[in-house]
Amino acid sequence: MTKIQAFFLWLFGQAPQVGDPLVDALNRFRDPEADTLELMRRLVAELRPQNRRDGGSPERYQFMLDQLESDPALLAAFRSHVVHFIATRRLVTFFTESGVLPGTGFFSEWWRILGSHLLPEVPDERRLKDCLHVIYDQTDDWRWLEAIPADASQRFWSLLAPAEELRNVDWHRIQEQMLDAVLLLAHRVSGLGIENELMRASPNLDDDTPSFVALSAEALDFVNSFRAALSDPEQVADDGSQLLVIADQCQNTLERIRKRALTVGTSLHLSYLLTRAEQSLERLRDLAAILTTSQLSTTRGEAIQSWGEFAHAAFLAENRRNSLRFYVAQLSRLLAVRVTENAARSGEHYICDTPTDYRKMWRSAAGAGVIIGLMALLKIKAAALQTPLFGEAFLFSMIYGLGFVIIFLLGMTVATKQPAMTAQTLAGLLGDIKPTRSADLERLVDVAAAVSRSQLAAIAGNVMVALPVAIAVGFGLSYWAGEPLISIDKGAHLIADLDPLSWALPHAAIAGFYLFLSGLITGYFDNRAAYADIGPRIARLRWLQALAGRERAGRFGNYIQERLGGIMGNFLFGCMLGSTGVIGTILGLPLDIRHIAFASANLGYALVGFQFALPLKAIAWAAFGIAAIGFTNLAVSFALALRTAMRARGIIFEHWGPLLNVLGSRLLRQPRSFLLPPRQAAASA
Repeated sequence: MTKIQAFFLWLFGQAPQVGDPLVDALNRFRDPEADTLELMRRLVAELRPQNRRDGGSPERYQFMLDQLESDPALLAAFRSHVVHFIATRRLVTFFTESGVLPGTGFFSEWWRILGSHLLPEVPDERRLKDCLHVIYDQTDDWRWLEAIPADASQRFWSLLAPAEELRNVDWHRIQEQMLDAVLLLAHRVSGLGIENELMRASPNLDDDTPSFVALSAEALDFVNSFRAALSDPEQVADDGSQLLVIADQCQNTLERIRKRALTVGTSLHLSYLLTRAEQSLERLRDLAAILTTSQLSTTRGEAIQSWGEFAHAAFLAENRRNSLRFYVAQLSRLLAVRVTENAARSGEHYICDTPTDYRKMWRSAAGAGVIIGLMALLKIKAAALQTPLFGEAFLFSMIYGLGFVIIFLLGMTVATKQPAMTAQTLAGLLGDIKPTRSADLERLVDVAAAVSRSQLAAIAGNVMVALPVAIAVGFGLSYWAGEPLISIDKGAHLIADLDPLSWALPHAAIAGFYLFLSGLITGYFDNRAAYADIGPRIARLRWLQALAGRERAGRFGNYIQERLGGIMGNFLFGCMLGSTGVIGTILGLPLDIRHIAFASANLGYALVGFQFALPLKAIAWAAFGIAAIGFTNLAVSFALALRTAMRARGIIFEHWGPLLNVLGSRLLRQPRSFLLPPRQAAASA
């Protein structure tokens, strides 16, 4: 291949034809004295992509297999090098740890990963697990390995381990270390099964413990039987059926604990233990399948297939061992589902199905509008104090945080809090619907319409009340004090903050991100309250019992447990809003927030500052800015919350086209349903 041909193939993102480098890397295996580790490292270097546009690794891999198949002498030399290399390494850690969470705990492993990025670890070439990091020495090798077709991987291992080779000395060494790994995995699961955290979360503790204890004993019997069969081919090895039955019993227990955790709460440590135990059980099954199928001549093909699937997954996991993102992803699902489920239950309360619900939502939002109008004035006056930066951040945070907590405890609604909650409800529906059934799509559109009108009712209640309250309070206090409450300069500043062509929309996006975070915080503390039994623990406080009595202390504890998530979510949301501007000042960055309800109140105070002498064009432009701020608040928080909820549940929804068609059709046929609730007769029906 000429350089010009190679250039055009590279230019158009095609894999270059395999030339001498890969063939040369293969031919080096013909030397029986060569260093196998270096040979494999060079071979992988030729297989991996040479740049981002190089997608030819699968083709090069297939070419390598073709070369091996077409040259028996090369295949024999290659097999001798690789199999002997594997057999002479320490394999137990590879079998028990590659792709399995370590026993050091979440934060210890977190710091190890961070430390490995600063100071790379020194590999021990006696262990296969460490040799993989020498061979696959690029942190993103898992990407092209993942692109290798499964049948190509099976073909590779079939070439390395034909059925007639499975009884040679090297494969016996490998099987011996597999048996050690089976025993260690069984002991590990037995130990994890009686961990205090799992025992506490187990719904049937007395019934579940014997399964975990029996796993070790059964694994020992299986290993002893298999070793005897390896020594004496006339003996029949244990088929592993009883071991797998007990492993399934342990797995069922872990699944029950997971389901219970979604109801009573979970923790990072519990999620870690569950994931590690499940991974260890899965690895135990993999090794048992490889061992048992390798003993019978009729199932040795299955043994190679099982080994190929296991090795491929283990190689990928080992290459990603130092990926912090991959590590967190292994643990986040249970905790994320629990957190988003709490938010979803809160989201159901924000959806209006009937005219009565709609009126309640409007009144609830209107009450919040009154408090927001007063909070906006407090914030303006706090800014006028010209306190040091820390004092300003503290005052702003308390005004926002305590104000939102009061709104929450009084049962009122802030419009922008809805999307982060309702998105969780919609995500749950997306995971349940079948796009081929029109009834499922119609049901989802019904919920979308209810969310739309609920959101509009809340926005109208906040904005349409906060604005006149601000005007009334500003005008009344100015009249009472005999001087303007808001100066013209401050009024001009408030109007400028609403200009959609300024930093208003980026600042609104920051507020939308905080709204999304507040939803997660709410879910997290709801989970924590349930998991840690916050209510009963508060009720046991001696000073509280002495002050209020045992019964009232119990009621107070239940009250806090039911509302802890909302209290913390709203308070911390207020702290985020209040401190962002000060952080921006400290860092010299244009950071601030814009919130639709406070923006409408600020317009009211600006009108008072200008004594209602603002031109109509300026008022209209400010009103457009408020609408744009509100849209940005809602869109950012809803999109982030929906994405998080879908990823937490493992939902991949690929039928947006049919859903949008049904949504558009409903919008054309019944636009009123997106704005107002159904009439009473229809709602009753």
